Amino acid sequence: MADPEVRRAEELADNWKALQRPVSAVRGVGSGLLAYLRALDIHTVEDLLYHFPRRYLDRRKVFRIAEVRIGEEATVMGKVRSAELRRPSPRRSVLHVAVYDGTAYLYGVWFNQPYHADRLTPGTEVVFSGRVQYRFGRLQMVNPSYDILEDSADSGQRTVHTARIIPLHPATQKLSAAMLRRLIMRALDQFGDLPDPVPYALRRRYRYPQRSQALREIHFPSSLGRLNRARQRLAYEELLVMQVALALSKRHLEEETKGVAHSPPGTLVRDFLASLPFELTASQRAAFAEISRDMTNPHPMNRLLQGEVGSGKTVVALMALLLTVESGHQGVFMAPTEILAEQHFRTINRLLPSELGVRVELLTGSTPASQRDRILRAVRSGQVDILVGTHALIQEDVELQDLGLVVVDEQHRFGLRQRIMLKEKGAHPDTLIMTATPIPRTLSLTLYGDLEVSTLRELPRGRAGTRTMVIRPEERDQAYRLMRDEISRGRQAFVVCPLVDSSPAVEAKAAEKEAGELQVLFPEYRVGLLHGQMAKQEKDETMESFRRGSIDILVSTTVIEVGIDIPNATVMLVENADRFGLSQLHQLRGRVGRGEHTSHCILVFRGDTEESVKRMRAIAEISDGFELAEADLEIRGEGSLFGTRQSGMSDLRVARLSKDYHILKSARADAFRLVEKDPCLERPEHRLLRMEVGRRYGEALTWLFQA
Repeated sequence: MADPEVRRAEELADNWKALQRPVSAVRGVGSGLLAYLRALDIHTVEDLLYHFPRRYLDRRKVFRIAEVRIGEEATVMGKVRSAELRRPSPRRSVLHVAVYDGTAYLYGVWFNQPYHADRLTPGTEVVFSGRVQYRFGRLQMVNPSYDILEDSADSGQRTVHTARIIPLHPATQKLSAAMLRRLIMRALDQFGDLPDPVPYALRRRYRYPQRSQALREIHFPSSLGRLNRARQRLAYEELLVMQVALALSKRHLEEETKGVAHSPPGTLVRDFLASLPFELTASQRAAFAEISRDMTNPHPMNRLLQGEVGSGKTVVALMALLLTVESGHQGVFMAPTEILAEQHFRTINRLLPSELGVRVELLTGSTPASQRDRILRAVRSGQVDILVGTHALIQEDVELQDLGLVVVDEQHRFGLRQRIMLKEKGAHPDTLIMTATPIPRTLSLTLYGDLEVSTLRELPRGRAGTRTMVIRPEERDQAYRLMRDEISRGRQAFVVCPLVDSSPAVEAKAAEKEAGELQVLFPEYRVGLLHGQMAKQEKDETMESFRRGSIDILVSTTVIEVGIDIPNATVMLVENADRFGLSQLHQLRGRVGRGEHTSHCILVFRGDTEESVKRMRAIAEISDGFELAEADLEIRGEGSLFGTRQSGMSDLRVARLSKDYHILKSARADAFRLVEKDPCLERPEHRLLRMEVGRRYGEALTWLFQA
């Protein structure tokens, strides 16, 4: 059955286009309101229609005034009998408005708000909502919300603020929730009749309301049940459109783009595996099998390799790089920082036996000019097999002879354009993205929904693990005793501070100040300092000293968050731990526990908010990074975990990944099934969906929408 709304698409096209009109197109929005709306990031009609309530008040029950209870919230309806404005002083005013409903009187009282008297004139029928008080021998409500029932000019005799489930939209001091309600009601009246991008068959299957009806219900719900259905329907639409975009992108990559067809793993990979002083975990073997299967396919690989801190992602990535070298191509390995790039370069050289004859070079922003020129010539001529580096790899003068594989570590630290520029160094090379930040299952289907995912869950044998403890600042001596005990046994310790320089605005210990204080507290031990503002040579010398054991305590900022491998370090002390996200704390915790000795992660906690307490409890109780990622999503919401993907994928405005996993699964299955049957969304029943996908994600799907 064709979607009946397809026939209405043309007549509603103007309203769809009107979504992008300036918000000033809404009646009543003049220049004075524009600045206040911009402060809420509301610039277009669509921004206003999708400025959803943060919560709701249920004011549907209207009491007779004689039945209200003192001290409780109530909604009453009656006629204004009198409005008395008093001025105790030139700068003060008190307005008393008496309302009578046939059973009793109730007075609305406003201080220094005389303008209400202009609307609340005797004889006007009104609805008041607020907390009931009994003062001076009469029932009162101070600053009640109210609707004027006989004033049809603004709301068409519909209550907006009372006698209903009241939406509370995010507001500001100068633009109240009440004003927003009126503006959104007008916008719905003007532009709310929109074509529906969700195909009729899918709406019928889930019994979802139409888009226009769902928008009205989520702003001004007629019942809690309809509110819930409206939210589910809009969340489904949002996720469906996103998943269709991902499905289109994935299909185009797999079926329309010709990439590098690698040979199956051969002698080079086998000899490398035979040279390793340890056995691969089952997860590592399974991940490489998935990667090698993709790489032998003629279409470009686009795979995410995620794994716990220390789970051996670098070894798997190196095997993939050797596979591309063995097939006659070059590989690049890009990391977000010089410290991490150097760590990978050092690890690769340590793992690769010289007799394999694989040439690896390192290129960063700090590479001397003469050395850089030598490396670039060798890369251009194909003499370099694997090039490791930072953003320096994407410079125009970096030319590869035959790029077969791109490996990007901690990819969420790079922008989309940087990743594209690196891939453009070759003809559709395979791509392997790595992250040590475990990704909740819902984010893996949205942020990374166009990627295949390989997961490393096991840790290599011989690691004693890490114990986590959360302490208050006054308990710091306990941490220092533990540090002293570990260092006396020949171990080393990290101390991490959020800031480099002291700041009066932020209660955080500066690394430089902390290093000085610890040297006084531990005079018999050597204290080092590492932060991002140091010169590269100084940072390198400090890290090398710590690696050799010449430094006992390394005080650092989060530059050591990823990639630092010091098996002898057994203590990680994090100051002001409540200032870090859970994923960041898990990364820091992963810097210890990498050897045969039991390690300790000590989190010094100052926070007292409910969220910060939950986060500290989670990090103390949960050691599994994937379980912790789910807890982080539940506590903080998806927006604060990774930031935007920078790929043109718009933010989720309705769906909440922490609780909408079942909707996401349905939307994803529907989207991929739909794209499989209609690869370009050309069928009439998919026409509106195509328009919406193009409107939201056209920039990321140029091959379809700009062809």
